[in-house]
Amino acid sequence: MQKKIFIKTLGCQMNEYDSNRIYDSVKRLGFEKSKDQNNLDCYILNTCHIRDKAKEKVYHEIGRVKKLYKKKNKPIVVVAGCVAQAENQEMLKREPYIDIVIGPQAYHMINDKLKNFIKDNKIEETEFDAVSKFNYFDNIENKNNKVSSYLTIQEGCDKFCSFCVVPYTRGPEYSRPFDKIISEAESLIKNGVKEIILLGQNVNAYSFKNKIKEYRISDLINKLDSYEDLQRIRYTTSHPRDMTDDLIECYSISKKLMPLVHLPIQSGSNKILKIMNRKHTVEKYLEIYEKLLKANQKVEFSSDFIIAYPGETENDFNETLSLVKKIKFINSFSFIFSPRPGTKAANLEQIDKEIAKERLLKIQEYLFKFQLNKNKSFINKSVDVLVENKLDGQRKLFGRNQYMNSVIFEGNKNFIGKNLNIKIENVNQNSLFGKIEKNNMRAA
Repeated sequence: MQKKIFIKTLGCQMNEYDSNRIYDSVKRLGFEKSKDQNNLDCYILNTCHIRDKAKEKVYHEIGRVKKLYKKKNKPIVVVAGCVAQAENQEMLKREPYIDIVIGPQAYHMINDKLKNFIKDNKIEETEFDAVSKFNYFDNIENKNNKVSSYLTIQEGCDKFCSFCVVPYTRGPEYSRPFDKIISEAESLIKNGVKEIILLGQNVNAYSFKNKIKEYRISDLINKLDSYEDLQRIRYTTSHPRDMTDDLIECYSISKKLMPLVHLPIQSGSNKILKIMNRKHTVEKYLEIYEKLLKANQKVEFSSDFIIAYPGETENDFNETLSLVKKIKFINSFSFIFSPRPGTKAANLEQIDKEIAKERLLKIQEYLFKFQLNKNKSFINKSVDVLVENKLDGQRKLFGRNQYMNSVIFEGNKNFIGKNLNIKIENVNQNSLFGKIEKNNMRAA
């Protein structure tokens, strides 16, 4: 009899990838994925430590599961991911309902932990062992058959930005072997995947050396470009320090690399960038910006901004605002600084909350305006859309254009997985709305 498992994923794209791979692994123990959380044999919560109050969200979610099973047999409760890595034994002490705590570099051990689980015998596994983890998963086929699929090529971080927990939760930078990545990509393409998004905490820091050469992310892009059945290539998240000329050149020669560059800068002030330990300057960022535009005039940019970072003056904030106005980012993430325990920035004096809110609203006014203006520029134009799925309970389809805009239009499910030309009729800040252009469709 098959056992039921539910995996809830919080946070980043890499967690989504990890959750899919965890399921590929536990299937070997006879677990079957369930959408119904009421009668489970195992519940896994895959956590993220980047956002504010991440730890409390975990305990809130476990409390919800506890209520759900108050009068039923309790499932094995597993907390995985970056909060598990950061809290480890403390999590088991605070919430006895949790049975297993497992960090992101120990997922290769999950089958063993589940198979040998004994009630009331709590398990914590948070050792950093990226090599063993990837060696394990390299022998398990990635069964993902979604139209767009993530593919992790690199994990960890050696940058040690003052505000960031990633080096402590994901460990040092590790790049997977080139041939293993390509093998997994081939499996995904065979499964029907049309778009591959290469993932890494510092994805463009990817570097794998063998006896022949050193492989970079540009080599991966160029190789993937040769697969006829693959339509699109993307990557995230990149660091300005690792935006090398060979990667920039891909934007001029690759036929499948999408022209949206997500390149977090965090601040437009060199003083604040130095306090953040970002290891790049505004001038260097602008140099990269100019090079990318020269390589491909269709390139657009998105970024991340931390507002009201400790030490940020009004002048520092205005410098960030000036950068936003210059580049006109078409989609960005902006947040008020929130300290993470264990990081250097956690001990710095924070800026007044009201000033922080005022600055965030001001910068978002411009970020949202540029985003909406870009969307409006598509009205009455035909855009190429890769159709990903059908919206629940509707006759509408969902896809994305080359800039990752959500595009919604009427159509039947036979179009899923195909590239369609969609005439855009209306937009809002986050989405484009249109209709299929007759006799103007390109099948994937």
